[in-house]
Amino acid sequence: MRSFLKSVLSNVISIAGVALTTATGLLIVTMIVLESLGFVLNPYIGVFIFMVLPGVFALGLILIPVGILLHRRRLRSLTPEEQELDLFPIINLNVNRTRYVAAIVLVLTMVNIVIISAATVQGIHTMDQPEFCGSCHSVMNPEFTTYKNSPHARVACVTCHIGPGADWFVKAKISGSWQLVATMLDLYPRPIPTPVKNLRPARDTCEQCHWPQKFTGDRLKLITSYKDDEANTELTTALLLRVGGNQGRVSRGIHWHVDPRNQIRYLANERRDKIFDVELTQEDGSKKLFLSSERPETDTETVWRVMDCVDCHNRPTHIYRLPEREVFDAIKGEKISQSLPFIAREGIRTLKTDYPSAEEARAKISADIDGFYKQNYPALAASQAEQITKAGTTLGDLWARNVFPSMKITWGTYASNIGHEHAPGCFRCHDEEHVTAEKETISQDCDTCHSLLAQEEENPQIVQTLKP
Repeated sequence: MRSFLKSVLSNVISIAGVALTTATGLLIVTMIVLESLGFVLNPYIGVFIFMVLPGVFALGLILIPVGILLHRRRLRSLTPEEQELDLFPIINLNVNRTRYVAAIVLVLTMVNIVIISAATVQGIHTMDQPEFCGSCHSVMNPEFTTYKNSPHARVACVTCHIGPGADWFVKAKISGSWQLVATMLDLYPRPIPTPVKNLRPARDTCEQCHWPQKFTGDRLKLITSYKDDEANTELTTALLLRVGGNQGRVSRGIHWHVDPRNQIRYLANERRDKIFDVELTQEDGSKKLFLSSERPETDTETVWRVMDCVDCHNRPTHIYRLPEREVFDAIKGEKISQSLPFIAREGIRTLKTDYPSAEEARAKISADIDGFYKQNYPALAASQAEQITKAGTTLGDLWARNVFPSMKITWGTYASNIGHEHAPGCFRCHDEEHVTAEKETISQDCDTCHSLLAQEEENPQIVQTLKP
C-alpha cells in the first residue's frame, strides 16, 4: 500500500488529478452548503458549479489511476535493482497499516460518490430553473421576457415543456443538446419557427392543472378599449363566453372540443394556420370527414394531428401582444394616465414605429411623447410632466417586451389562435367551407362560442348593472 501511495505522489499526472479532485470537490460542497443556507446563485455560476465542475471532478479521479499506470509502465524499463516499488500494490489486510489505508480509501470513495451525486442532483435542479432556460440571451431573451409577463410567470418552464417522468426529461435534454450546439454556432433561425414540433401532449402537461371538467358553463368577459379622440373615451365590449365543456353526458360550447368522447384530427400545414381536412370520431365510433375547398400544393407540406389544448391556446405563456391591446391595458391599469389628451392614439403610433433596439426605442418613445405635449399642450406639459414621463417610460417598456429586432420579432410575428380578430384562429375550421360528403359544414354561428352583449359602447347597460 505504501508503494501505491508513493506511485500517486511520484508522477505529475496523478498529483494533478488529486489537486483537481480536491479543489473542485471543496468548491462544489461549499456551493451546496451556501445554497442550503439561502444564498441565491447567479444562473451562470450555477451552470458552472453544478454542470462543469462535476466533469472536472470526475476528470481528476480518472487522472489518478492513469498517472499510476503510466508511472508503473516507466518502472518496467528499469533494472530490478532500480525498481524501488512493486509494479502492483500488495494488499495484506492482516497488517494494521494496510487496513487503515484501505478504510481511508473506502471512505474517500464514498465521499466522492456523495459529492458527484449531490452535484448531479443540483445540476438537474439548476437546469430546471427558468433562469437557466433564459440564460442564452440572443435566442431565448424574447421567450424569457414574455414568460416573465405571462399568466404562468410562477410556473417553471419544465412543468409545461417537459412535465413529470424520466422519459420526457431525457428526450428534452437530448433535444437541448442540439439547441446548445445551434446557439454556440449561431445556426438557429430568426425568428424561431412555430409551433414547436414533438411537444409533449397537453393531456400530460396542461391538464395537470387545467383539466377539462374544471371549466364549464358561461363566463362574462369585458374588453376595454379607448377611442383615438382627445378625451381617450373608454369603450367596453361585453362577451358571454360559452366555455361549456363536459357537463354530465353532454358537452357544449368552446370546450366541447376536449370531450374525450369526441376525438378530432385535422390535416394542416406546418404552421397550423391553414387547416385543410377535419376528421371527427364520435363516441359510437362513427366518423365525419370535413374537407376544405382549399387543398395543399403537396402532401409533404401537411401533417395529420390529434387536436388538443395548444391548437387553440397556442400561446398560453409566451404571449406577444399587439400595440392596441398593450396601450389599452396600460391605461386601464393606470400605468398611463387617461387624462393625457390623445394618449391612446399617440401611444399606439409610437409603438408601431420601428426602432433598431430596445434602448433606442425607450429613448425615442419618451422623447416623442414628451415632444408631442410640449408642442401641442405646453401648459399641460408643465403641469403633468411626471405623468408624461411615466407614459413615455411605460410605452418604451411595452415595446421592449414585444419586439426583438435581433430575433426579427415584431408586432404580429407570433399570432394567437384564441379568437379570430387578428389571426384566423377559430375560423381555420369554423368557416362554413369545411364540408362532408353529406353537405354538413362546420358551423360559423357566433352564438356557438359567445353572445355579444355590447360592442365598443360607452358605459353599456350591462356594466352599469354589474357595478355595485
